[in-house]
Amino acid sequence: MSITAERKTALIEEHGRTKGDTGSAEVQVAILSERIANLTEHFKSHKKDNHSRRGLLQMVSQRRSLLDHLKASDVGRYQAIIEKLGLRR
Repeated sequence: MSITAERKTALIEEHGRTKGDTGSAEVQVAILSERIANLTEHFKSHKKDNHSRRGLLQMVSQRRSLLDHLKASDVGRYQAIIEKLGLRR
């Protein structure tokens, strides 16, 4: 369900604004999106895992908050991350 250290490092390098950037909204949204995708796959075979479903809803909410913050502060960065990750909004 969680992502590997190698995959997380790759996401940080791909979406970071500078070298070693781990805290920008883009990196956090990318990592959350990866974790959400992994949990979504998990639920295809574990339909009654309601404890993990609660965690999924929290992650979706946190990602939405980060995207709202990014949209309010810099629309260009918001549009770029949405297109890069293929999110709906």
